Amino acid sequence: MIICPNCQHKEMNGAIYCSKCGAQLIDVTIATHKIHTAEARQEAQRDTGRTQPPLPAHLQSWISLNMIESGQILPLADRTEFTLGRSEEGQPIVPDVDLSPHNAYANGVSRLHAVLKLIQEQIVIVDLGSSNGTYLNGIRLPPYVETPVAHGDVIYLGKLKMQVLIE
Repeated sequence: MIICPNCQHKEMNGAIYCSKCGAQLIDVTIATHKIHTAEARQEAQRDTGRTQPPLPAHLQSWISLNMIESGQILPLADRTEFTLGRSEEGQPIVPDVDLSPHNAYANGVSRLHAVLKLIQEQIVIVDLGSSNGTYLNGIRLPPYVETPVAHGDVIYLGKLKMQVLIE
C-alpha cells in the first residue's frame, strides 16, 4: 500500500495519483501518449491510403459495457486496463471511461470508482475504495481486490447499472 503524503489515504501499490485528493504519489515525470481508437485508425487509413498493422487480438475491443438505463454500448479497446468513474470540473484526474453522461453523480459513482483489467486472458474488476461500492451480480466487492468478471455479469457502480459484454 502507498500512503498519500497529502491526505494519508491508502492506495494500491503502483498508483500514481491519490484517488481521494488527486495528489501525485510518485515523483516521476510522466509522459502521455495518444491513444487511437478504431474509428480514428480507419480514418487515418483512408487519408493516407496505407494500412496499419492490426492490433493484437487481445486488444481489439475486448470488452464493452451495456449501460442498462440508456441501452448505450461503450466499447473498450486498445488497452488492457480502464478506470471507471466520473469527471468533475477542476478535477486533476479524469477516469478512462467517464460515466458523467450517464447520470453518474446522481447514481453515486465516485470520481475514480473502479478499474477493469485484462490479465492473462481473464477480466477482473477492482473497486478503488469508492464511497458507494462496486457490486458484481448483486454482491458488494471488497475494495482493492481483483474479482473475475464473465460475459453477461451485471456491475453496479453505486446505483449505476451496466452489463459486461466480452468479445
